[in-house]
Amino acid sequence: MANLTTKIGNLTLKNPVITASGTFGYGEEYLDFLDINQLGGICVKGTTLHRREGNPYPRMAETPSGMLNAVGLQNKGVDYFINTIYPRLKAFETAFIVNVSGSTLEDYIETAEKINSLSFIPAIELNISCPNVKQGGMAFGVDKDMAAEVVKEVRKVYDKPLIVKLSPNVTDIVSIARAVEHEGADAVSLINTLLGMAIDAETQKPLLSTITGGLSGPCVKPIALRMVWQVAHAVKIPVVGMGGISNARDAIEFFLAGATAIEVGTANFIDPAISLQVIQGIDDYLQRHNCESITDIIGALKTA
Repeated sequence: MANLTTKIGNLTLKNPVITASGTFGYGEEYLDFLDINQLGGICVKGTTLHRREGNPYPRMAETPSGMLNAVGLQNKGVDYFINTIYPRLKAFETAFIVNVSGSTLEDYIETAEKINSLSFIPAIELNISCPNVKQGGMAFGVDKDMAAEVVKEVRKVYDKPLIVKLSPNVTDIVSIARAVEHEGADAVSLINTLLGMAIDAETQKPLLSTITGGLSGPCVKPIALRMVWQVAHAVKIPVVGMGGISNARDAIEFFLAGATAIEVGTANFIDPAISLQVIQGIDDYLQRHNCESITDIIGALKTA
């Protein structure tokens, strides 16, 4: 095999394939389908300071080449994760990354501080696409100054690799990436879901209880690739690419665009073992192209 070892700041992964938050539970749910120890990492479901019930049903809808979701970060809170889930994860040999979400700056700080004490959790992914209730519901990640502030404050209490997940629902993702890099982010991951909606023409009603939701799947890949390419050229920290990755070829495209690692999301719902196929496909590609390491193709896109 080629060398698939990947580094994100001080975090070393056995390979660059991570399962995306919200699509893979805590990993245990997929044990009947694959050996999760073979994964580079698992980004567990969004974790908030307090328990969240999520949005009313219906909160998922299929769309052409993708899906909409408005689950609403349903989880039992960080203390439940620490006391109940975390002890079980120690039995596995992969990197568990906790996706941290919040509705206020204080939520982010306290949740990150609690997770910082967990020796077996090597990194967090800071989801700044959440609505800031103190700012009228505007997501932290769509404003450069707000994004910078939450990263700056979390960085004070969290001393492990900090990956910041960026929202694509902005006009200039590069300026936001640079802002969080300046405040101490060790990496950025992108893209989160795009805001979309679906309507039932017969009932004349929206398909989601929240009217709008997050669009993911193959339909978003061209946008994700473009943003990863832009950000990778603008920052010095690693970029974790995601958005519509359904096979190894998709993953290779993200590496060529500049991603250091990738996350597989919606495709997990279609084929629970797709991530292992992606890992094998990456290795096959590297061997066919006489590459010794995954690093040989990162940012290797030929534009001239």
